Amino acid sequence: MKIFHLCICFLFMSTVVFSQSEPQLRKLLRQFPAADTNGDGKLTAEEARAFMASRSRRGAGQGPPMKFHVDPGWSKVRFPDNAVCYMTPAEIQALYRKVYPKDTNPVFQVPKPEKALRIVGTGHSFMAPGYRTFPVIARAAGFEQPLRTHTGGGITGSVRYKWEQENGIFDFANKPQPKLLAAMATGAWDAMMWGPYYEDRLEYYACWIDFGLKYNPNMEFYLSDAWPSLRQMNPPPKSEAELSAETFARMDKEKDVSLEKLIKELDRKYPNKVHVMPTSDAMVLAVQAYYDGKLPGIEGINRWLGGKTYSIWRDKLGHLGPGFERLEGYVFYATIYKRSPALIKGEIPFKPIVDRNLGKLDPPRKEVDRLFRRIAWEAVINNPLSDVTDRDGDGIGD
Repeated sequence: MKIFHLCICFLFMSTVVFSQSEPQLRKLLRQFPAADTNGDGKLTAEEARAFMASRSRRGAGQGPPMKFHVDPGWSKVRFPDNAVCYMTPAEIQALYRKVYPKDTNPVFQVPKPEKALRIVGTGHSFMAPGYRTFPVIARAAGFEQPLRTHTGGGITGSVRYKWEQENGIFDFANKPQPKLLAAMATGAWDAMMWGPYYEDRLEYYACWIDFGLKYNPNMEFYLSDAWPSLRQMNPPPKSEAELSAETFARMDKEKDVSLEKLIKELDRKYPNKVHVMPTSDAMVLAVQAYYDGKLPGIEGINRWLGGKTYSIWRDKLGHLGPGFERLEGYVFYATIYKRSPALIKGEIPFKPIVDRNLGKLDPPRKEVDRLFRRIAWEAVINNPLSDVTDRDGDGIGD
């Protein structure tokens, strides 16, 4: 069964000249699924050219848009009548098979595991590292993690974009891709995970929650808070000498203002249903640990500024440096299962770290990995929006 459907994309690309050979088109499709505008699983030369032109217009290397057009249909009481969410479960699954004919054994329903929660998720490249490591961590904790995701790069991984894409509405009119809706409609899923995006609104999340609860009344929802980015600094820093632990703590607080407003709105509408996975708090704690000299082997804050391979972040946008995908996965695990990753015994067999430009890289040292586990739990239990506490300090949520 194909449970781990992970689509890991990049937020940006520079303009390149490419051949129209089938291998090159397949490679481009793997990197940028959003280029497949008709959702048939095959990238044509015309689709590739249009996609490259749109990226070029947006500005190579500038990152995902912070301001963008939103269809006015989001302000209406009801989505278009052809939205997939209004179909019956049988109709949604039949549509999935039509849209994805090559998926001969689609997984819509997963039997209730003894220990694990069955999870679906959306997200962009800030979520991708955690989606890779979270199942590995769960396996080390003694169970297999059912996880079905529908992800994309930048704005294409946002909850708004994925809802339009799955339902075949607005910019995706009559081009539905119901990867998660087909599964959720079976009533066999326990939780959903999301990554945030600029200018998120209550209604972007409410549609997912309403659909999930319709078929899975006990479903819980988890929103990552991402982490500070150098994009928040104006003017941008010219060297790491301009940065400090206090800088990142301040940016974290600035970023959290809009998130806290959104969570309050969601809590009023869906009491005790939405929880925050405090990846930002964990990264701020990691930055403090770096300045305190507690991250041996980590050479810098940001590779874009300092040029050091083993940095906490690797670019201006805020993609994680090598090894920090573990920390995000630990935060996911700690929040959802309300258990400290430090309780997991022994080494966890993460896959080797391979950078597409630098090749195979060294994993974090053992003492750094152990610190990541403790940092993740500290971040989770000290953030009230996670809804996880550990008053007796035994590493297990109260």
